[in-house]
Amino acid sequence: MRHFLDLHTTDVAELRGILDQAVAMKTARAGWPKGRRDAELPLDGHVVALVFEKPSTRTRVSFDVGARQLGGSTLVLSGGEMQLGHGETIADTARVLSRFVDLIMIRTFEEATLTELAENASVPVINGLTDASHPCQIMADVMTFEEHRGPIRGAKVVWSGDGNNVCSSFLHAAGQFGFDFTFTGPASLDPAPGPVAFARSKGVKVEIERDPMKAVDGADLIVTDTWLSMHDPQSARERRHTLLRPYQVTAKLMGAAKPDVLFMHCLPAHRSEEVTSRVMDGPHSVIFDEAENRLHVQKAIMRWCLEV
Repeated sequence: MRHFLDLHTTDVAELRGILDQAVAMKTARAGWPKGRRDAELPLDGHVVALVFEKPSTRTRVSFDVGARQLGGSTLVLSGGEMQLGHGETIADTARVLSRFVDLIMIRTFEEATLTELAENASVPVINGLTDASHPCQIMADVMTFEEHRGPIRGAKVVWSGDGNNVCSSFLHAAGQFGFDFTFTGPASLDPAPGPVAFARSKGVKVEIERDPMKAVDGADLIVTDTWLSMHDPQSARERRHTLLRPYQVTAKLMGAAKPDVLFMHCLPAHRSEEVTSRVMDGPHSVIFDEAENRLHVQKAIMRWCLEV
């Protein structure tokens, strides 16, 4: 049984195979109506449970549409509709869901919830996001970079802002796919040490540079994310803004990188906070290709998990 829990726990050859299949499926669908099923229906007869303890737009829509395009059906469950970790243990929920569905995707808070679910499920489990990582998003980001610029190996990726869960998965990807990674942001929001150590253990360069203009020198890709997570209290807003304002991605910052640098953001974005609209809507931005590629990558991940 194959779980897709994190990039650093999945063999790099398997990750590359997932990306190759995602590209092939995207190419095969070119020009088709969005509601039309794929020529192959490998999920025909399969039911996919989509469990959301956190709100979602892209994750929910992309997994739901992806499963349907592959011929499967979906069951969408929110935290308010379930007893996940409240009236019933996570382990028991895993055992029960496994009797009804063929695959479970979960978007949750604690990484321990994902781990316990996977340890007790008898069907594959996919990490749709935790507070620690967001592997599906970064697979889509790697796919998007390679669509526009070719192999990501040897590239320089710069993360500007908060060293959050998405940043952690980018560091895992740096180690697995062989690109260098520079973090620029306040020291209090540095990325978690585990992902940094993993990337460095794979021989890639990981740097911390407090000056964002220096950090983006020679960058092939600049990435940022929201300054406030969806579960952060509103009272944290002003403190976060004060800390992170020097790391806003602006046209000036983009101009200090390579002439053909790309810009990514996993969305949703708070325009004029972590990034200006001029950058988001400018010629370097590939944010909507990035969003679309969640669909294609996640279809490939579901196929990989079910070996179909």
